[in-house]
Amino acid sequence: MTAEEISGNSPTENSQEIKAEKEQEEPMMEGLLLARDTLLSAGIHIGTRMKTRDMEQFIYRVRPDGLFVLDVKKTDERIRIAAKFLARIEPAKVAVAAARLYAHEPVKKFCELTGATPIVGRFIPGLLSNPLYSNRIDPEVLVISDPRADAQAVKEASKMGIPVVALCSTDNEFVGIDFVIPTNNKGRRALAVIFWLLARQVLRERGELAADKDPAASIEDFEAKLSKEEEEES
Repeated sequence: MTAEEISGNSPTENSQEIKAEKEQEEPMMEGLLLARDTLLSAGIHIGTRMKTRDMEQFIYRVRPDGLFVLDVKKTDERIRIAAKFLARIEPAKVAVAAARLYAHEPVKKFCELTGATPIVGRFIPGLLSNPLYSNRIDPEVLVISDPRADAQAVKEASKMGIPVVALCSTDNEFVGIDFVIPTNNKGRRALAVIFWLLARQVLRERGELAADKDPAASIEDFEAKLSKEEEEES
């Protein structure tokens, strides 16, 4: 299964799936930060075929194909809480790690808009914990796109007492994690939407963006670009 299929963006099933999700989840999705059509189209609610005990509290149901569906209302609530917390911290003291490829561009754009410090690609051991490392950084909070992919960053943050905010799917565990945003953390479009929403909300909480305004960068700007080979496969 491709990352796009995991995210709910497969052309062969997307329209029917969105219609079904809208019919079943509409009552719980009023007053969200973003239109429900946009959220469902991005597949932020689509988890994996595995669930952990930690993530059970965020799971809404299981689909006939075995994929667990996340509660989008809880995702929305968690984005709001995380944004309030991040907005109180000096921008450069917020570090955001992204080892997973599809998270690279969303994290870069998030940091560009909010002034946070990006850690994109392979995490260099000692970046947070080795005082002798010349490029060591000392953030007050770490945001990660996937506890599994960013395991080294989580390990060092925990060792240094740095709180960790994590995007977690249904198959993630909370070891070393202080605050969870339940979401599809593997899909290209889902990651773009989540980091765009988080950036917008942080800017609004800081008073740098009006409550009815959007950032200059669009969700499309946050989305990882496909290679020619990936475009052909999709």
